[in-house]
Amino acid sequence: MTPWFDTDKVFIGGRWEAPSGGETLPITDPSTGQEIGRIARGGPDDIDAAVVAARTALDGAWGKLTAAERGRLLARLGQLVTENADALAEMEATDVGKPLTQARADVTALARYCEFYAGAADKVMGQTIPFQQGFTVYTLREPIGVTGHIVPWNYPMQIIGRSLGASLAMGNACVLKPAEEACLTALAFADLARQAGFPDGAVNVVPGLGAEAGAALTAHPGIGHISFTGSVATGRLVQAAAAQNVIAVTLELGGKSPQLFFADADLDAALPYLVNAGLQNAGQTCSASSRILVERQRFEEVADRMAAAYHAKVAAPAMADRDLGPLISARQKEIVEGYLDLAGQGQRIAEGQITADAPRGGHYVAPVLLAGVAPEDRLAQEEIFGPVQVLIPFDDEDHAASIANGTAYGLVASVWSGDGGRQMRLAKRLRAGQVFLNNYGAAGGVELPFGGTGLSGHGREKGFEALYGFSSLKTVAAHHG
Repeated sequence: MTPWFDTDKVFIGGRWEAPSGGETLPITDPSTGQEIGRIARGGPDDIDAAVVAARTALDGAWGKLTAAERGRLLARLGQLVTENADALAEMEATDVGKPLTQARADVTALARYCEFYAGAADKVMGQTIPFQQGFTVYTLREPIGVTGHIVPWNYPMQIIGRSLGASLAMGNACVLKPAEEACLTALAFADLARQAGFPDGAVNVVPGLGAEAGAALTAHPGIGHISFTGSVATGRLVQAAAAQNVIAVTLELGGKSPQLFFADADLDAALPYLVNAGLQNAGQTCSASSRILVERQRFEEVADRMAAAYHAKVAAPAMADRDLGPLISARQKEIVEGYLDLAGQGQRIAEGQITADAPRGGHYVAPVLLAGVAPEDRLAQEEIFGPVQVLIPFDDEDHAASIANGTAYGLVASVWSGDGGRQMRLAKRLRAGQVFLNNYGAAGGVELPFGGTGLSGHGREKGFEALYGFSSLKTVAAHHG
C-alpha cells in the first residue's frame, strides 16, 4: 500500500505543503501495531491558513460556480473514487484495520455520496409564502460559508462523503480535520478533489492532534458551521468552543442501539442482522447494535443461535479479509477489555476466535456475546465500541420499549415482528433517530437522514436534510403595492 500523494503534508488552497510546525505523527497499522508511515502534525497556523484559503475560494472561483457546475464536479469526484477503488480500499483497510471487503464497501459508499449530492446540488429550492396584499415573499437557501469537519477514525470515507459531500453541494468551502489514527483516505479525497477540478481552497485537509488542530478549527472565528462525529466527551468540547462564535454544530456521537426481537419474528431472517450489526468493523460503529432484546419465550432459542454464530466468527489482520479485524489502537483494546472484565461468572455465553497467525502486536479482541446482564448494568448502558453484544430478555411490548429507551443514547433501533400494528406503535415509541422494521441499517442508506437524540447528538446527516443543515435560510419580502 503506497499512496500516490505525500502523506506527511497538509492540503491547503489546492497545494500540498509541509505543516507549519514541521512535525509529523506516526501512521500505525492496527493489524500489526507497527509504524508504516508519517502524517503531518498540523496546528493552529495551518488551520488558519486553511480557513483563509476557503474564504478566498468562496470569494473567487468556487463561489462563482452555479449549483449545476458544483454538481458536475462532485460527479467527477465520484468517478475518480470508483476508478481508484482498489487503492482506496487497501488504504482504509490498512489504516483502520477493517477487513478488505468492508473497506471496499466504504469506497462504494463514498462514491455514492458524491453521486447523490452531485444530483441534489441544483435541486435545493426555496418557497413562496402567501402574505399580505401588495407583497411577494420568498425564501432562499444559501451557503453558510466556510464549514469545519472533524471526522473519526472508524469510517473515514463514509463520513467524509456524507459530511463534505453535502456541504460542497450547497456551495460551502470546507476545512477537514481527520482523526490522527486514520488519515490516509482523507488525504486521498483531497487529491482526488484536486484532480476532479475543484477550485483551489474549496477542499482543505489538515491532519493533526485533536487538542491542537481540532481545537483550533472549532474555535476559529472564520468557521460558520462545525460537523463533528466522535465521542460524547469530545462532542461537548466542540459544542462549547463553537458556542463562543455562536455557530451551529452537527453532532453525531455515540449509541447503545437495540434490536427488539418478538416471539412472532422470523429468526432465520433476523439472525444475520442480530449478529453482524454489532460486529461490523469490530463493533467500532456508532450505530452498532450492541443490545439484543428478546421476548422471553424465545430467549433461549435466540441465545443458542447467536452463540453458534459467534463461535464461528474470526478476528484476523485486515488484509486476511475475515469477519472482523483488530481494534484501532492499543488504547481502544484496553478500554474494551476493561468492560469485559466487568462481566461476571457465566455471563460470557459465546466467544469467537482470533486467528492463530495474527501478529502479536496487533490490537485484537475476540467477539464476545453476553447474557445475564441487567438493563441498568454498565455493560448494557455504556458504549463499549468493541465486538461485544448483550442479550436481554423482555416480557411484553411495554417492557421492551422501556428497556430500549432506558439509556442516555438514541441513535438507531430495530423491531423484528410479524405484527404490523406493533411495528408502527414501536416506530413511534422508540427514542431513536432511525428505526428499522424487520431489518437493520437498510444497507447504509445514503438517502436516509441520520442522527440521534440525547447523548447521540443532534442535527441530521445524509439525504436532503444534510443539505438543509449546511445552508442558511433567507426570507425576502418585496413590497410592490
